[in-house]
Amino acid sequence: QVELVESGGGLVQPGGSLRLSCAASGRIFSINAMAWYRQAPGKARELVATVTSGGTTNYADSVKGRFTISRDNSKNTVYLQMNSLKPEDTAVYYCSAGIKATSWTRVNNYWGQGTQVTVSS
Repeated sequence: QVELVESGGGLVQPGGSLRLSCAASGRIFSINAMAWYRQAPGKARELVATVTSGGTTNYADSVKGRFTISRDNSKNTVYLQMNSLKPEDTAVYYCSAGIKATSWTRVNNYWGQGTQVTVSS
């Protein structure tokens, strides 16, 4: 059993910052790519940023230069540092990870429960 637990969401004023965390726990042999997605009301879920096991990162154009994704492999944790937040960043943010439970099982994708980020004055 694998679980992803997010934390760090909340209410912030435009121009402010937040740092999201997502910790994976349970039966984990290895973790491949980790990612953050978000879903605003009435919109489809969209990819925000990804980081590979080796640390290579990619970002959606809408967050480039403002958000930074990172991971701590010793803690099975991925982070999303969000700066210069805008009202359009308001959404539920979800983390995702590709995880092998054992050396002989395939990679399965897991999702966190989501954390609300609201940017408003």
